[in-house]
Amino acid sequence: MPPRRFLQLDVFADRLFAGNPLAVVVDAEGLDGASMQRIARWTNLSETAFLLPPTQPQADYRVRIFTPRQELPFAGHPSVGSAYAAIEAGLIEPGKRALIQQCSAGLLPVRVNGDGAARIIHVQAPPARWHDTDDALRAQLATALRVQLARDDVAVVDNGPRWIVCNLGEAGPVRMLQPDMAALAALCLRLEAVGVSVFGREHSGVAAMAVRAFCPADGIPEDPVTGSANAAIMAWLGARGDRDGYGLAYRASQGREVGRDGLVDVTRDATTGAVTIGGACVIGVRGELQFPATD
Repeated sequence: MPPRRFLQLDVFADRLFAGNPLAVVVDAEGLDGASMQRIARWTNLSETAFLLPPTQPQADYRVRIFTPRQELPFAGHPSVGSAYAAIEAGLIEPGKRALIQQCSAGLLPVRVNGDGAARIIHVQAPPARWHDTDDALRAQLATALRVQLARDDVAVVDNGPRWIVCNLGEAGPVRMLQPDMAALAALCLRLEAVGVSVFGREHSGVAAMAVRAFCPADGIPEDPVTGSANAAIMAWLGARGDRDGYGLAYRASQGREVGRDGLVDVTRDATTGAVTIGGACVIGVRGELQFPATD
């Protein structure tokens, strides 16, 4: 079998060694799910994306997304990075600005602004669904995060992956968190959530919000920059009537605590409530993947 084109990108960053790294297997046709999972465990990044020919006529490309532990129907930084990789690999008509991504969560609109190093990718997240929270969940989360939480500080939001979302009010407590990872992992497994995302208001001027995302059940203690978590936060803010005052568009800062400072542009449509996440990408590795391995 011929080698498959392979890229590694930093997503939500305009320079290497920032944002969130993503592995992309460009020529993934012929790989089954077990093989994709094996490759994702091998790359050992928070997600690995596999580009495939679309099976629906409206789509420009299809992507499957895997963590080291499981396949996800949608994830933000792999969706942004996959669109960037598809353009770089020549899978997209040159100059096309409106794309459709096919993934397990459905057909998602993608908008492309700029070209080359200045290219910014915006992906519309799947609609959010809500799950019940209770006092037991809030108490377990407060213990795991080692903070105090009010009744309305916590939500469980499903936009493909399921996120436990927590508002800590200000960026300071967010950035100082030292969670009990074992307790967070147990909570995520109980609720079938991919992770816990916390946020608070940032006053630095670079961003309006500080975000951190913890996914210890998937072997990722802290994810550097997380598109689906940021989309889940914005969806929750809208469901709360924007009483927190972030508005319909803001920039979130994530990854500083793990040395991967990244920025995510988040918007919400005032009429439809659709949430879009966007950012820059930079390619660090262009190569070939020998899989199945040759003797």
